[in-house]
Amino acid sequence: MNRRWIVVALIFTGILISYIDRGNLGIAASAMMREFQFPPSSMGMLLSAFFWTYAIFQIPAGFIVDRIGIKRVYAGAFLLWSLASAAIALSRGLPDILGLRLVLGLAEAVGPIASLSFIRRNFSGAEQGLPTAIYIAGQNAGPAIGALLGTLLIDQLGWRAMFAITGLGALIWLPFWLWLAPPDRVAPVKPVERQQPELDMPWKATLRNRTFWAMSLSIFLSSYYWFFLLTWVPTYLTTTRGFTTLEMGRVLSTPLFIMAVVNIIAGSLADRLVKRVGSVFRVRVMFAAAGYTGAAAVLLLLVFPGREVVLPILIVSICSVGLGNSNYWAISQHAPPAGMVGRTIGYLNTVAQLAGAAAPLITGWILGPQKQFGIALGIAGVCPLLAAVCLLVAGANGLERFKTIWAGDLEPVTSPQ
Repeated sequence: MNRRWIVVALIFTGILISYIDRGNLGIAASAMMREFQFPPSSMGMLLSAFFWTYAIFQIPAGFIVDRIGIKRVYAGAFLLWSLASAAIALSRGLPDILGLRLVLGLAEAVGPIASLSFIRRNFSGAEQGLPTAIYIAGQNAGPAIGALLGTLLIDQLGWRAMFAITGLGALIWLPFWLWLAPPDRVAPVKPVERQQPELDMPWKATLRNRTFWAMSLSIFLSSYYWFFLLTWVPTYLTTTRGFTTLEMGRVLSTPLFIMAVVNIIAGSLADRLVKRVGSVFRVRVMFAAAGYTGAAAVLLLLVFPGREVVLPILIVSICSVGLGNSNYWAISQHAPPAGMVGRTIGYLNTVAQLAGAAAPLITGWILGPQKQFGIALGIAGVCPLLAAVCLLVAGANGLERFKTIWAGDLEPVTSPQ
């Protein structure tokens, strides 16, 4: 097997593990609220805390990855976050959980930047759809496996055992990464694009361009929905829809598993269309906007009260947001020069994590003691629709124009739509 695809497989597994670890608190939320007598507002703060440090360290992590490389930085971060996740098993109350979630967020900030930087440097624009879809599939399979495994461990051994087993068990990944990942500060495994010289972000030109703001707002809105799904939907399924803990795990994991497969198929299809159409941005904007529009199907949960409709609605909505996310991140890799991809992804992921911090907090505040999910679910469902509108505003022409601004070749203009 081509070595760069072996590294993609490790990237898939690493991001899968990171999503298990960050999602465990959402799976255990009901049990922990009962044990510690946390109100929804306190649990909302704990669910949000991960994203505080995760957002703050995105851009610094991007600089580190751009300058030092991927291998050692990712290995150290992986070790730290695994130990922090496992240590939640020993927590005695809110301060312990809060501190460990902050450490978890700091360490996991490296994962997406290192992953997408490797793909950007080792795959051409026409090839990036499939490896990016595989990476996004790891984001989907992680919560799916976490929901199944976590609910089973909670049911059989309790929530503390869940954190200990998943956190420490993940360390088996680390020696494979140290063995197979490419060395730092050397040529990529199989470079397909001529390396760019070191560049500085043209902030003045960037901040005056509407494509920049449309892309930023799009990832904020789509991420609000995604992180609402990961943090509060498990509690919604048990408290509002009446599923048991094990039933909740099956209902949540099924669409996430399907989503992972759909992402890979769609990524391969998008790559083929790019080669046929000849425009990376046109194809990926079309796929991403269609995906985010379909994600709004979650609003149907406000219309149909029965338990039997929950799974098909979640399948449509979750698979659609996966389609949108995989193509969004393919766009975000292709726009900047290779030497700036870490900082670019770091910025966009910072915006995404601000939504990750906002969604649990806002939802916890809206729910109140009665845990009424109607308004919170409505807000989350509208967000991906608005994200699709932002992508269409950015447009393929606007992105092509913006790409030249980042390369330093063109003054900013308002691009035609």
